[in-house]
Amino acid sequence: MATSKQDSGPFDLTIRNGRIGNADGTRFADIGVRDGVIVAIEQGLPAGKEDVDATGLWLLPGGIDSHTHIEQLSGMGVMCADDFYSGTVAAAFGGTTTILSFCAQHRQDRIPDVLADYAQRAKEKAVIDYGFHLILANPDEQSLVHDLPRIIKDGITSLKVYMTYDKLKLDDYQLLDVLAVAGEQGAMVMLHAENHDMIRWIAKRLLERGHAAPKYHTIAHDALAESEATNRAIALSRLVDVPVLIVHVAGEETVDIIRKAQQLGAKVFAESCPQYLFLEASDADKLGMEGAKFCCSPPPGDKASQEAVWAGFKDGTLSVYSSDHAPYRFDASGKLPKGDATTFKEMANGVPGIELRLPLLFSEGVMKGRLSIEEFVALTATNHARMYGLAPRKGAIAVGADADVALWDPACKVVVDAAMLHDRVGYTPYEGRELQGWPVRVYSRGRCVVKDKELQVERGSGQFIARTRPEPMIDRKPSAERGLFSGLVGLKNPFSGK
Repeated sequence: MATSKQDSGPFDLTIRNGRIGNADGTRFADIGVRDGVIVAIEQGLPAGKEDVDATGLWLLPGGIDSHTHIEQLSGMGVMCADDFYSGTVAAAFGGTTTILSFCAQHRQDRIPDVLADYAQRAKEKAVIDYGFHLILANPDEQSLVHDLPRIIKDGITSLKVYMTYDKLKLDDYQLLDVLAVAGEQGAMVMLHAENHDMIRWIAKRLLERGHAAPKYHTIAHDALAESEATNRAIALSRLVDVPVLIVHVAGEETVDIIRKAQQLGAKVFAESCPQYLFLEASDADKLGMEGAKFCCSPPPGDKASQEAVWAGFKDGTLSVYSSDHAPYRFDASGKLPKGDATTFKEMANGVPGIELRLPLLFSEGVMKGRLSIEEFVALTATNHARMYGLAPRKGAIAVGADADVALWDPACKVVVDAAMLHDRVGYTPYEGRELQGWPVRVYSRGRCVVKDKELQVERGSGQFIARTRPEPMIDRKPSAERGLFSGLVGLKNPFSGK
C-alpha cells in the first residue's frame, strides 16, 4: 500500500528505482523527501529537485553506531586519535548517519562541566547527527541525585559504567545505586563487564615472569573474567528489576549466560562488535609490538567464540552491532607510550572500526547468506534506535522519519587498505580483506553527505539528537520474583534511607 504525505509541492529529493530494506521487510519503491524528512514511499513518484536513480541498489536506513569513542580522554589519560570531524566523516563513508559517543566523567570531574565541553566539541565539528552516553566514574550524591536526572531529562538517556579499570571501576554497591537511579529516571545502563581482580591477578603474575608482549593481554583478560562479571551484572539488575545492556560481548560462555538469563525473563540486552566476528586472540601474537594493533578489552576469542557471536546475532540474544571504535595510533600518542618497551598493561586498549563496521557485516553476513537484509538493518540501525530512544525519528525508512538513507551497491568489491579510510588512526586490523557490498551514496536528513567518494557537507553540519526514554524501559512492570525489592528503584533519593 502506498504511504505518503504529498501535499506541499515538489520533493527536495527523490530516490527512485531502488529496493528498500527495513527490519520488517523489503519492497521496491521510491522515496520522496521534503525538509529533511521522508514524506512519501511509493512507486512512480515524480522527480524531485534532486533526483537519484538507484537502479540495482539497496536503499537502507543510515546506520546507527551506538558505541563510539570520539575525542575522548581515556582512563589512562590518552586522547584518542579521532575528533568529532574525522570520526563522523569516517562513519559517514561507511554508511552510518548517527553516532552515540561517550562523554567521559573521570573521578574528579563534574558532570555538567565535562558535558558542556564535549557538546561544544561535537557542535563545532560533527558532519552527521550525534548523541551522547555518559561514562559515570563517580556516583556520589551530586551525580546521582542532581546531575543524572537533569541530563536524562535533557535527552542523554543512557550511561555506561565499568566493572574494571582502576580509574573507572565501580563496586557492586555503587552499581546498585546507579541502577536504582536509572530505573527511576528511565535511562539505559550499559556495562563493561569484566572481573577486575581476575585480570589484575593474572597480569601481575605474567609481568613478574617477564611476559609483557601484546599477546599476553589476551591471556590476562581470560574469558572467565567476562562471563563472571556478566553473570554478576545480570544478578544486580534482577535485584532492583532494572534493565541493563552488556556491551562488546566477546566470549562463547558469555553469550550463553545472556541467552539463558533472557529465557528466564531477565531484562538483559547485549551488543557485540566487528572484532568479535572477524578477529581472533591469535592475531595479537605477532613479532615485536605489531600485536598491539589487535588488542582490545575484552579481547577476541577463538573460532568457537566467533560462531557463538554469529549465533547470538541470529537468534536475538545480541540485539545491537556497534563498532566500539577506539582509535589509538600505533605510536607514543596511543598504543605505544613507551615505544617497544611498552607492556601489555601500558598500551591503549581498543581497535578502530567505525568506517568498516557496516561493510564487514554486509559482506560477510548478507552477501554470504548468514544474515537476511532485514536482520542486517535491525542489528545496524533499527534496534539501536529503539534501544536508545532514537525511534521513530531514526532507524527505519518510513514516512515521518528523518531521511537518513544509504545507497548500497551489492556488486561493489573493495579490498581494505588503511589509506582508503577516513579516520586518523593510520592502520586497520582488517587490512587486505576483500569485501563485497559498499555504501556508494549516503544521505543524512536529506542532505547528501557522501557522493562519488567525496564528502559533500561542512564540519559542524550534524545535529545533536536529544533522545527519549529507551524502548526497553517502556511499560516496565516489577518482576514477580523480586516482590518488595523491585520497589526500591522508586526511591526519590537513594541516600535518604526512606
